[in-house]
Amino acid sequence: MAHGDPGPGETFENIRNSIAVASGKGGVGKSTVAVNLAVALAETGARVGLIDADIYGPNVPLMMGATEPPEVREGKIQPIERHGVKMVSMGFFLKEDEPVVWRGPMIHGALRQFLADVNWGELDYLLIDLPPGTGDAQISISQLLPLTGAVIVTTPQGVSLSDARKAATMFDKVRVPILGVIENMSYFLVPGSGERHEIFSHGGGARFAEQHGFNLLGQIPLYQGVREGGDLGVPVALREPESEPARIFKEAAARLLEICGSGAAQQARQRQSVVFQPVRK
Repeated sequence: MAHGDPGPGETFENIRNSIAVASGKGGVGKSTVAVNLAVALAETGARVGLIDADIYGPNVPLMMGATEPPEVREGKIQPIERHGVKMVSMGFFLKEDEPVVWRGPMIHGALRQFLADVNWGELDYLLIDLPPGTGDAQISISQLLPLTGAVIVTTPQGVSLSDARKAATMFDKVRVPILGVIENMSYFLVPGSGERHEIFSHGGGARFAEQHGFNLLGQIPLYQGVREGGDLGVPVALREPESEPARIFKEAAARLLEICGSGAAQQARQRQSVVFQPVRK
């Protein structure tokens, strides 16, 4: 299966770079990473969009402090803008606590609408916050949009790393390079003393990146302000810009700028074809 099949007339030439933010399992902080990378990229002056592709559990509206539904003008959905980021999410179209009970083709249709029927304008970066796993949404995005690459989010513990490997292999099968790895919940610094505790093991994400030739974009500590920022709708990269997580998110965003601007994404694609065995047509 090849990626980049947007459908007739849909080339998305207005989107310079499209980056999937993915994880093999839930609960690793993937949406937290996506929103903080988005606002950190926007702070550099880049034009940034964010698609909440987790149709069943959309969290981006809460984490970005936006609840009102978007307007529709001349048949186009106008994305909600917060913190310099344009965004769309199924959460904008649901009542509170209303579940989405859909089969795969309906997921594909919704994601196609998020791409083709939203007035994104010109974007330097479009981030796609994918649901956990390797299912319908991941396949649909890789078919609909010529992705620049993917960022894999994991925690240091073994069970998370096992699923991260599956996610990386899935992206290889649809010919999407891995731009980098972010290790979330990497360690905890005791307030006051600065004593370091590695609650979820040590350095697993770094070893995963090294073993497969991926970039390690950052190791994000456990920090109360990250949770508070998500609950209050102001990501920590903006709410506490001098904090250690904010600094690391901004460094990760700067590294993504460098990778996308230098052609390293194509190099990553070539390396990945050696590390993993691709599916042959």
